[in-house]
Amino acid sequence: LALVMGCMAFADGAMDQGEVASIEAFACTLPEFANGCFAEPWNNSGKIFNKYEGNAKAAVQELKNLSSQALKKKAFIIAVDIALDSGDVDKAEDEILEEMRSVLQIDDVFAKQVTNVLATKYAH
Repeated sequence: LALVMGCMAFADGAMDQGEVASIEAFACTLPEFANGCFAEPWNNSGKIFNKYEGNAKAAVQELKNLSSQALKKKAFIIAVDIALDSGDVDKAEDEILEEMRSVLQIDDVFAKQVTNVLATKYAH
């Protein structure tokens, strides 16, 4: 899940301190990281980015190894949430989301439901 967050934060090819702080805060809301153990998964996701030379779209391929469809759906929800949290979804983020949808085998109906609900969450 840390890799999902990193892919979205790094979609534009760079990650600033504000994005890192947002990711760390977001991670604290997830049960997987409730015990404060986010540093190790975050560092591991950084190693994956290095493997793909910082190419977030290529790093998304690692997500096909997630263990269950429920976890894949959760990963997609997290990705959409992070993309919408920053305001408008730009072209790079949209491309990463589409790649994730494909790799994670998320059907169009579920993807639209997630997007609609989370767009409502961030509506002004």
